[in-house]
Amino acid sequence: MGWSFRKSITLGPLRVNLSKSGVGSSWGIPGFRVGVAADGRKYLRIGFPGTGLCWTKYF
Repeated sequence: MGWSFRKSITLGPLRVNLSKSGVGSSWGIPGFRVGVAADGRKYLRIGFPGTGLCWTKYF
């Protein structure tokens, strides 16, 4: 297993995600986010805050 890098910067409802593969961003509230991944794929993420459980659908 190799090294990885991930960092998130939150600015209100906007989150900028920095990783080894690039820069992504998402918008939403805890439990519901829509965004663009570092590789350009759009996604919808629904989760249960505080549990680490989530469902993600890429478009």
